[in-house]
Amino acid sequence: MDGAPAGGALIAWRLVRPAFADPAAAFSGEGARRYGGRWNAPGRPVVYASLYLSLAALETLAHADRRRFERDYVAFEVRVPHELILELRDEDLPDGWRARPVGAGARAVGDAWLDQRASVALSVPSVLVPQERNLLLDPAHPRFTEVRIGAPQRFRFDDRL
Repeated sequence: MDGAPAGGALIAWRLVRPAFADPAAAFSGEGARRYGGRWNAPGRPVVYASLYLSLAALETLAHADRRRFERDYVAFEVRVPHELILELRDEDLPDGWRARPVGAGARAVGDAWLDQRASVALSVPSVLVPQERNLLLDPAHPRFTEVRIGAPQRFRFDDRL
């Protein structure tokens, strides 16, 4: 089951375009470094993943350019040891964390997490489905090597989407 304990690890999923099917590219954090994300300012590498493959697909669709949407993707199963994950509690969410465009509060929380190096991963609620979680990974963290990245798997969005 996605997100369930697996040998002391949490399972998460990352979807990428085929051009980034190499794990080194998929887990470099380069896209977030270039453009920033909800939980990081530009210049800060972060890898975004979701605890469910379906949530990863929904997140991908929400950020897709509908005019150039490619249906073929690559999925990576990611196993992160529980002791390497810090969970952002609901009461610690900044005001406007779901705002669009992205507000400074959520980015400040993520950037502070990166600066503190308190964990390899930060569990945050999804803006799209707040009852479910996304996982931010710090590829520059010294213990990132303990994250287990599965082999790339073909993933294709249904034509109805």
